[in-house]
Amino acid sequence: MATYSRLLFRAVRIYWRAIFVVVYPLVLLPVFLHNNVAAFRCLYVVLLMAGYWVFEALPLPVTSLIPMVLFPLMGILDSDKTSLCYLKETNMMFVGGLVIAIAVEYCNLHTRVALYVIQLVGCSPRKLNFGLVTVTMFVSMWISNTAATAMMIPIIEATLKELETQGIGEMYESNSLDDNDKIESVDSDPKKPTRTTMCYFISTAYAASIGGMGCIVGSGTNLTFKGIYETSFPESPGIEFAKWMLLNVPMMILMMYLSLIWLQTMFMGLFRPNSQDAKKIRVGSQGAAVARKLIRTKINEMGPMSFHEGAVAALFCLSVLLWFFRKPQFIVGWAELITQHKVKDATAALIVVLLLFIIPARPDFIYILSKDESKRPKTPSPPLITWKVIQHKLPWGLIFLLGGGFALAEASKESQMSKLIADHLHGMAELPKFAVMVISCVFATVLTQFSSNVAVANVLLPVLAEMAKVAKVHPLYLMLPTSLCCSFAYCLPVSTPPNAIAAAPCNMSSTDMVKAGLGVAVISLLVLFAVFPFLGAAIWDLDTYPEWVE
Repeated sequence: MATYSRLLFRAVRIYWRAIFVVVYPLVLLPVFLHNNVAAFRCLYVVLLMAGYWVFEALPLPVTSLIPMVLFPLMGILDSDKTSLCYLKETNMMFVGGLVIAIAVEYCNLHTRVALYVIQLVGCSPRKLNFGLVTVTMFVSMWISNTAATAMMIPIIEATLKELETQGIGEMYESNSLDDNDKIESVDSDPKKPTRTTMCYFISTAYAASIGGMGCIVGSGTNLTFKGIYETSFPESPGIEFAKWMLLNVPMMILMMYLSLIWLQTMFMGLFRPNSQDAKKIRVGSQGAAVARKLIRTKINEMGPMSFHEGAVAALFCLSVLLWFFRKPQFIVGWAELITQHKVKDATAALIVVLLLFIIPARPDFIYILSKDESKRPKTPSPPLITWKVIQHKLPWGLIFLLGGGFALAEASKESQMSKLIADHLHGMAELPKFAVMVISCVFATVLTQFSSNVAVANVLLPVLAEMAKVAKVHPLYLMLPTSLCCSFAYCLPVSTPPNAIAAAPCNMSSTDMVKAGLGVAVISLLVLFAVFPFLGAAIWDLDTYPEWVE
């Protein structure tokens, strides 16, 4: 009997995902069987997808395709309406922003910018840490958080290893055992990182997550919010690039540098000059010189800026200007001058994408009529970005993930499911609006530690849209801060890819990350609660309940 139980347990442990995929939908059947109306059928699909997303029983993008199957079959939304949700304007903006980011990575412009900034801010341990998080935060505003972290981690590793080679500082704690006591199998016992090493790595991951909030194209969570908000309230003015940055860049800066103070206090002995942590980072001018030399060597290895890098940098700046001045409110935007039709940020992004495929990476064509035969081009230059690179690097699954969320939002509205949930939360809606915002934000922050940021936003935001109607509160007051909290995934390596990327090379334990992440999460929430009600109200007039909500 014991053997049978053990085998059964082993089978469940191996095949738990397959079992969950089959059993979970059956467990949820009573949700709509007792009252077979569209709202409860939609709730069934939402709970089904939420379970699959949280436990990752199926790949996240595959789960996101469930609406295309179940919404038409269950009479919630027809196939045409459902499929349109998967390629909204927000998705096209996401694709355009990613192509621009991939072009920056492809020509290695981001590494050049990172190295120059680090050289500029200085190379003592605390200054170097400040420079690394500043670069990561800025880069992550424009490219994915994962890519920003992946770019910086090798730079950090190389710098710390060079310092260790020179006898200045250590990446890992030295083994206190004598030679006779050492365990032969070292690989089975991973080396423990020093506290300074942990600070460098984990602060970079947090900088990527926080930086992604600063610009609307910085993370999938931002675009999920934009899409769900504009789907739920089609008559609203929408979310403008300039206003988003006006609110979120100040909060991003406050969150990042207050968090850095917390991390340096915790790991580097900031404000604790006599602590062991503080003593270990006193490398003096020699250590700073070694780090500076390494950075300078890497810059020299890259050589002078190429035409390819310069052209991509110019187009990147053009994309920012097009986004910012499309409809900036304080002056007439370029889109308003050209046409009376609604021009959104996807158009601006795709203008730059087209130019990336038109402009050559090498200006060989200027020598086509040269008398010097050696200068004449033999083959055409490739463009600044190629479709092969896009196919390889673009995270296509995230497009489905966004689309699945937009389909849920559309179905929630059509079936009245969100209204049903909001009505049941009527007691919560009667609380002061600030209290409702705090509860929503804390709930999202806790949930996002264990699940995909975008998946959490997909589940929560449609409900908050309806709750705003019930409470007669501006929808942005509840939806925007909650969507930002979906990016506060700081506590576990599995919370978000940047955490996993940073924790792996330095063997950082989950316990250490939880301690660091809890402090950063609290700081982020406090900054959000202190700034958003005032700055957000000034930008969007959040104290007024707009007519277009109804």
